[in-house]
Amino acid sequence: MNRYFILFVAGLVLTGILISGPSFSQQISDPESEYLRIRSIAFDGDYATAAAEARKLVNMFPSYGDARILLGRILAWQKDFTQAAAVIDTLLATDPENADALAARRDISLWSKENSPVATDIRAGYSFDSFTEPYDRFWQVFKAGAGHRFNWGPASAGLNIGNINIDGTTATEIQVEAEAWPKISDKNYAYLAYAYSPGEYFPGHRAAAEVWQILPKGWALSAGMNYYYFDRNIFISMLSVEKYINRFWFSLKGYLYFKEEGTRPALYFNGRRYFNDTDYLQLTLGTGTAPDEPIDVQTDIERFSANSIRLAYYGFVTKNLAIRIGAGYSNEEFAEGEWRNRFEGHINFIYAIKMK
Repeated sequence: MNRYFILFVAGLVLTGILISGPSFSQQISDPESEYLRIRSIAFDGDYATAAAEARKLVNMFPSYGDARILLGRILAWQKDFTQAAAVIDTLLATDPENADALAARRDISLWSKENSPVATDIRAGYSFDSFTEPYDRFWQVFKAGAGHRFNWGPASAGLNIGNINIDGTTATEIQVEAEAWPKISDKNYAYLAYAYSPGEYFPGHRAAAEVWQILPKGWALSAGMNYYYFDRNIFISMLSVEKYINRFWFSLKGYLYFKEEGTRPALYFNGRRYFNDTDYLQLTLGTGTAPDEPIDVQTDIERFSANSIRLAYYGFVTKNLAIRIGAGYSNEEFAEGEWRNRFEGHINFIYAIKMK
């Protein structure tokens, strides 16, 4: 009898251990150590296990912000950008100044754009620039081209047709251009461009190169150079600092135009309000002499000073069609002590013809 009683008790104990074992294993007494363990799993490339364990940690310690950030990044590494953004947004709703969360949100936004489902697109656009002092000038450009997203980054090529009217005299020119945004590393990307025109009002040659360095806490830096050739070589250097704060992106960019008479500077402030990962409204304020855009550079480099404001919107109208539309005004000194009003506008369409 004693033997059967002992076996019965042993069976109950063993059953209790087997039943309660998972509950014991799910208890986390040290969230910091568990965070480090999960991060190590993720760094080893086992994202599925790391995501499952990170969810457990977040569920047990919902106020542990670092765990939620880790889960968001793991989901992004799995290319589940929608869920990743939702995880980070939940944290930002209660802690909007969390620098690590803001940096993670910015990375997720960048990665989601790099992994856009659009593989190939066609694009068309129109822009104009006009002033009436010291003569009437209306310059308009019609654009057409195509873009493709390669493994190393997106690129595009196009044809620009420019038509100018100066006091009733008109001329039409063409320009061919190519642009690329290669990804150098997870923290670096670049912009490269070249354009050629046999005409008089487009630059004969235009080249540009700019490199970005992504920094922690939503910061980024960039540096580059623009080159134009008309009847002489023109070099304009660029340096910028950028910052993401919640749904906002801010940029302060300086330009230096190197002339024989000396260096002429310009400073431009950009602010964007993102409505989602792609759509935004942008305000640009500028002051100085160096131009910040490639189409009207010929008259830009002749001015003494300028103050400008621009407003632009970019967004998807349908799943396949995106639009960018904007307008601007400048008050510029075209001769010493003489000022004029200058107006500009543009509209561009991008239509995806092939999805990944």
